[in-house]
Amino acid sequence: MLQILQDDDTLSSDRTTRSEVAPPLPADAGDAHAAGVARRARLQLDYLPVGLFGAVMGLTGLAVAWRLAQGHFGGPPWLAILSLAIGLVAIAAFLAMLAGYTVKLLTDFDAFRAEFRHPIAGNLFGTIPISLLLLPIVIAPHSLVLAQGLWSVGAVTMILFAWFVVSRWMSDRQQVAHATPAWIIPIVGLLDVPLALPVLGLPPMQGLVVFALAVGLFFAVPLFTLIFSRLLFEAPLPDALKPSLLILVAPFAVGYSTYSQAAAGADLFAEALYMLTLFVLAVLVGQLRHLPFCCPFRVSWWAVSFPLAASAIAAVRFAAAQPGTVTNVIAWLLLALATLVIAGLTVRTAVGLARGELRRLSA
Repeated sequence: MLQILQDDDTLSSDRTTRSEVAPPLPADAGDAHAAGVARRARLQLDYLPVGLFGAVMGLTGLAVAWRLAQGHFGGPPWLAILSLAIGLVAIAAFLAMLAGYTVKLLTDFDAFRAEFRHPIAGNLFGTIPISLLLLPIVIAPHSLVLAQGLWSVGAVTMILFAWFVVSRWMSDRQQVAHATPAWIIPIVGLLDVPLALPVLGLPPMQGLVVFALAVGLFFAVPLFTLIFSRLLFEAPLPDALKPSLLILVAPFAVGYSTYSQAAAGADLFAEALYMLTLFVLAVLVGQLRHLPFCCPFRVSWWAVSFPLAASAIAAVRFAAAQPGTVTNVIAWLLLALATLVIAGLTVRTAVGLARGELRRLSA
C-alpha cells in the first residue's frame, strides 16, 4: 500500500514537472483558432437554396416588362433608365447567387447532392438555366457576343435538365404529396428558350422554337391538372411553399409570349392563353392576399416574382397587339403590381442580408 502511494506521488510530481516545463501557448493562438472557425462558418453556405435564383428571373422579367411598356406606351426617358437599372440589379443578383452557390458546392457537396435529389427542391435547379435564358434580353443591347454565349449555355442546359427531370419522373414512383408547383419549373424553362432570339441576331431557329413551345405546353397541361388535383384532395401546402402557388400562372403567361412571338401575332389560341393567365392570376392572388400577414418572410417568397413579371409582360404584349382602354389599364395594373411586389421583396431581402439573417430566411 505504501509503495502504491509513493508511486502516485511520483506520477503527480512528474505531471507537475512536465506542466511547468511545457512551453505556454502563444497569447494569440486562441484568437487565431476562433478566427479560423468563424471564417469557415462564413464560407460554408450549406443553407443557401438554389431556388433563390428565382430572384434573378423575377428581376430580369420586370426589366423586360418596363422596356416593353416604354416601347408601347412611350413616356419619359426615365422609363428606359428604370429598365436598365432593374436589369443591372438582376445581373448583380445572378453573380452573387452564382458565387454563393459555388461556395456551397465546394464546401458542402453533400448538401448540394441532397438538394438536387430532393423530389421538390430538385426541380428548382431549373431556375439557373432559365436565368441564363432571360438575362441575354437585358445584356444583348450592350454585349451581343456575351448574350449569345449565355443564351447558348442556357438553352442546352435547359433542354438537358427538362429531359432529365421528365425521365426521373417516369423512372421512379412519385408521391402525390410531392406534386407541387415547383414541378412546372422545368417545363416553363423550355417555354423560355425562344424569348431572347429576336434580340440575339442568330440565324432563324424555327425548329427549336416549335420544339420548346410544343414540349412546354404539352407537359404543362397534365402537370397543372396533377398539381391542381393535389391541392384539392391532399393536405394544404406548408407555409414555406405557399408563395410557389403563383408558379401555376407561368405556363400560360410565358406560353402566350412564346406563342405570339412564334406565330408573329396574337391569334385565337394566343388570346386564350392570355385570358387563362388573367383568370389563374386572379384566383391565386386572392389565395395569397393574406400571406404577408400570416407567414413570416422567407426567401421562398421570391417564387411569386417571375410569374408576376411574366404576367405583366404578357399584358403589355397583348395591349400592343389589341390596343384599347381595357387592355392598356390591365397592362398598367399588372406592371404596377409586379413592380411593387418585386421592390418589396428586394428591400426585405437586402435588409435581411444586412442583418445577417440569410440562414434564418432560407429555412
